[in-house]
Amino acid sequence: MTADLSQIVKAYDVRGVVPDQWDEALAGLFGAAFAEVTGAAAIVVGHDMRPSSPGLSRAFARGAADRGADVTEIGLCSTDQLYYASGALDLPGAMFTASHNPARYNGIKLCRAGAAPVGQDTGLAQIRERVERWLAEGAPDSVDRPGTLSARETLEDYAAYLRSLVDLTAIRPLKVVVDAGNGMGGHTVPPVFAGLPLTLVPMYFELDGTFPNHEANPLDPANLVDLQKRVPAEGADLGIAFDGDADRCFVVDENGDPVSPSAITALVAARELARNGGKGTVIHNLITSRTVPEVVKENGGTPVRTRVGHSFIKAEMARSGAIFGGEHSAHYYFKDFWNADTGMLAALHVLAALGGQEGPLSALVAQYDRYTGSGEINSTVADQSARLAAIRTAYEGRAGVTLDDLDGLTVAAADWWFNVRPSNTEPLLRLNAEAKDEATMTKIRDEALAIIRG
Repeated sequence: MTADLSQIVKAYDVRGVVPDQWDEALAGLFGAAFAEVTGAAAIVVGHDMRPSSPGLSRAFARGAADRGADVTEIGLCSTDQLYYASGALDLPGAMFTASHNPARYNGIKLCRAGAAPVGQDTGLAQIRERVERWLAEGAPDSVDRPGTLSARETLEDYAAYLRSLVDLTAIRPLKVVVDAGNGMGGHTVPPVFAGLPLTLVPMYFELDGTFPNHEANPLDPANLVDLQKRVPAEGADLGIAFDGDADRCFVVDENGDPVSPSAITALVAARELARNGGKGTVIHNLITSRTVPEVVKENGGTPVRTRVGHSFIKAEMARSGAIFGGEHSAHYYFKDFWNADTGMLAALHVLAALGGQEGPLSALVAQYDRYTGSGEINSTVADQSARLAAIRTAYEGRAGVTLDDLDGLTVAAADWWFNVRPSNTEPLLRLNAEAKDEATMTKIRDEALAIIRG
């Protein structure tokens, strides 16, 4: 096929429509390039439940083997299960998934040994260059000694490892509704929850990459509606929703009300600091709630603020030796999980915290939800730089107001802040605002939007 790699090789992964933008032949070239760029004698490969995933995964494995790498295929898995395999086996890894994207998409998330991320600056650009050259000149011949392909089960080991990090054996019995969205949570939740004092009410656990019930993207409120209704109907203590590759988890309380990922970040940060004697660094991106750094400091830790994006979080986790990191998008990163993100481990922390006391989840998380946020609001603009400059002009020099450029433009005062970031792929500006109360947040949000859209 004629492929435009600029359309499918993103900042952190490969992603596009199958077979329009990429296919198994191209997957084989990516496998060969991955083996060459990592220089690995062996790699591990896994895939999600999308109809195209097994074929793409196997083609990638064969491409890597043709360059001399021995390939361990772990088959159906969540993304964090692939990270577990990469960490536990100390091998570079490739996960075939398009996460929460619609069924016609697929992609590859790549990592080096120990689940270290591969992005544009850490190998992905070199992989793309090789594939483009081979598309133009022809694929290289197989090496004299091709690698082998072998299968390995990792699901039970993955589940046992997660349970070893959070002790739930002594919690009070809990009833939990889990919406897997027909994604990989339906594969990983049963063995992880096995033997725990949990009554599991499963929703959409059938693996189906066509997503017949709703998209596996809990970041969109429309995809949480079924879970929000089911939790109070079942008299459950909480609900958990996973995205398609089950590396993110979203939580709703006993009333069916969503719990903000920032509140979950703060709750887990407090628990991880307690596990580490009240010491440690916790990473949070700059659009998580102010609650997060406040809770980290209150529990003896050191908060570190980063740009938005998992590559920045993971790089700072490694640099600082941080024990935990969280994002507004419900990605949660753990030092004990090779600095990689795992929604399942975050979910276990929430269950342990809830089951370790007698109150409802709504009361438990209230202490971690101290401000009112706008959520992310996107605006189409003709000139991103001009609109950012207009915001700077409007706020620069105001008494008690600070500006910083860590990621886009953040404008902050004592009881409010907002951040405006340009999209890298679309003519959009993304606004997030937060304040001490609804009235202040609404005022600041609308003031910023008037300038952005002026």
